[in-house]
Amino acid sequence: MILKGTIEDVIYRNTDNGYTVVLIDCSGELITAVGKFSSANEGEIVEIKGNFVKNAKFGEQFAAESVKVLPPNTLEGIERYLSSGLIKGIGPVTARNIVDAFGENTLDVIEFNPIELKKIKGISESKAVQIAEAFKEIKKMQNAVMFLQGHGITTNMAVKIYKQYQDQTENILQTNPYRLVEDIDGIGFLTADKIAQKLGISPYSEFRFRAGVLHLLKENAEKNGNTYLPADEMERGISKLLQVKLEEHISLIEEVLKRLLLDNAIKVFDLDSQKIIMQTKFHLIEREIAERLLILNQNSKTTPLDLTTEINEYEKKYKVKLHSMQREAVETAINNGVSVITGGPGTGKTTIVKCLINSFKMQGQQILLLAPTGRASKRLNESTDFEASTIHRALGIDFQNNSTSNNFFIFNEHNKLPADVVIVDEVSMVDASLMFYLLKAIKKTATLVLVGDKNQLPSVGAGNVLADILKSKTVKSIELTKIYRQDAKSLIITNAHAINNGYMPELDNTSSDFFFENKSDPNEMLRTVVDLTVSRIPNYLNIDSLKIQVLAAIRAGASGVTNLNKELQSFLNPASAKKPEIITDYTTYRVGDKVMQTTNNYNQEWVKVTHNYTEQGKGVFNGDIGFIEAIDRDTKELIIQFEDGRRANYARSDLYDLMLAYATTIHKSQGSEFDVVIIPVLPGAPTMMTRNLLYTAVTRAKKMVVLVGTKFNIKRMIDNTYTKTRYSMLSHYLLEAQKNLNFLYGA
Repeated sequence: MILKGTIEDVIYRNTDNGYTVVLIDCSGELITAVGKFSSANEGEIVEIKGNFVKNAKFGEQFAAESVKVLPPNTLEGIERYLSSGLIKGIGPVTARNIVDAFGENTLDVIEFNPIELKKIKGISESKAVQIAEAFKEIKKMQNAVMFLQGHGITTNMAVKIYKQYQDQTENILQTNPYRLVEDIDGIGFLTADKIAQKLGISPYSEFRFRAGVLHLLKENAEKNGNTYLPADEMERGISKLLQVKLEEHISLIEEVLKRLLLDNAIKVFDLDSQKIIMQTKFHLIEREIAERLLILNQNSKTTPLDLTTEINEYEKKYKVKLHSMQREAVETAINNGVSVITGGPGTGKTTIVKCLINSFKMQGQQILLLAPTGRASKRLNESTDFEASTIHRALGIDFQNNSTSNNFFIFNEHNKLPADVVIVDEVSMVDASLMFYLLKAIKKTATLVLVGDKNQLPSVGAGNVLADILKSKTVKSIELTKIYRQDAKSLIITNAHAINNGYMPELDNTSSDFFFENKSDPNEMLRTVVDLTVSRIPNYLNIDSLKIQVLAAIRAGASGVTNLNKELQSFLNPASAKKPEIITDYTTYRVGDKVMQTTNNYNQEWVKVTHNYTEQGKGVFNGDIGFIEAIDRDTKELIIQFEDGRRANYARSDLYDLMLAYATTIHKSQGSEFDVVIIPVLPGAPTMMTRNLLYTAVTRAKKMVVLVGTKFNIKRMIDNTYTKTRYSMLSHYLLEAQKNLNFLYGA
């Protein structure tokens, strides 16, 4: 059966997979239709093919098997189509004025004679051209999206593919759909494989095996942090992924590896009598990190400086007395080109950083203080009283070349950072790619000090930078073990060290800052977490609920991140006619919501106003937290103010880079510090519920920690020392580079 009608209302839409529920006006009769729509906007005319079905909960619906979007053919339909927010720059008033002026010819005018739009108040010639280009782009994109959806690709991903291939979309996919694996971030092998099967491409095609190899390397980097894979793991992975017998196709796999090697897509090495396969980009990144670190170290001072004056000056200024280990850490950092200072909470890392800043300033050195995230840099600034920045921001996004140039940042190997000393805090969070870009921008004569906690979770991105540097022992490192910062009634630091050392924390609720709520039922845990966040702790500490951060290990379940956010939002920022909101997928965003950026977006523009000074820039990054300041009901755009004062405009399509942040995963909290942390301790897979995960969560708190769960599950996490093997080559390259330097300099 074929129905044709106008979309009157979009009841629900999941723009990730295109699943939509709409009310369609079919000749005066309202019909509920469900299915995958390439687009769904009020006023659009659609032709849908399918059948009526009975839904036990919602009654009779029309289940769409295919959907074709047609141009609106009535004045009302055209006006609703234009005012739906689909075309940027046209709101309800402008849409009405355009339709009043051009009537049934409106869409033809926009597409073929857009200069006529200048007749409309508020539309300049340039804006008219922009509207026409946007309209044409939408038409082309809709056709491509419909083609891609026909091959099982989600709407959101279809748009991404179209942006990559434009008019060549259909031709490229019909020739070699496996190109998607190499060209499009977020497209995995399975998606490309489904398309290939529909198009009749052989399951033993070299294209398929090539895509499989690249997919395994890419997926292991993104999900597991690996920069290489052992060849035997790769082969087993290919066999499982392609569902082929390894022994029957080993020669084809070897041939594909040879071709990838010739194309410089991979590198193949023998490491400790084991063959390994590595993406070329990670080979270059880790090797260059090693070489640049050791060159920095090689260029360090040959004669150790006597720092008695500087340290005495610091002790006098801040009325402290450095421990012998702290003095050693300061002397090590100042007298070496590269050094690492590690230690848990309360062991004096901040004291040392402050002393280093004081000492380097006395020597007339220009200092750059860095951290991986906005929250970490803000905390570093507050604790040291010295200006700190994120690494990304210090390097500066290259606005003109960030899509094609190797010089992704303004400061790079050709334009060095103007700093004599670079101090990086929370270095355990720094992945291989970011360290690579930072080192390229540091002067060869500069001093680099890396500060962090080696027991924290490794970086989200690929690589194992801090652990590999320590493992190689090629640069000086100091581990701080003595605890200095600890109040008499405080247990946060004591319990954090207990957890890290494999002991149960004190859970008797007699301290001023560490509490335990014994709950076993997930729903009861949920109610407790909400109650603690909404009323109990705010009343006890006299603080805003938004300064309390819930940290969970998993996303799913009653006390998982997703449901916690939904529940906390309903209490802390309930729906109101005065608060505009946007519904997308299963999330509602409204003015006042606490949100987090979940990806690095180097092109996101922002503005920051400080003391009548306006700063403009680009780049928002994974982990940045802010609040929705405004939502435009017409354009569906929203404004987010981040914690450092940056304001960014987000289009509706950008919302998939956001999440509600009343609760976050523990991984996402790395490098951050919150006044209060609430941790629901749930039963879960041993690979997830580990000691260092709990340790990381506890060490995020500044004033209070509350564990909600059972002692059994807490002990289970503490006893679980599982650490997933992370394959990386940096320690190997460091040792290799050290040998080369020793040979060159006769050491």
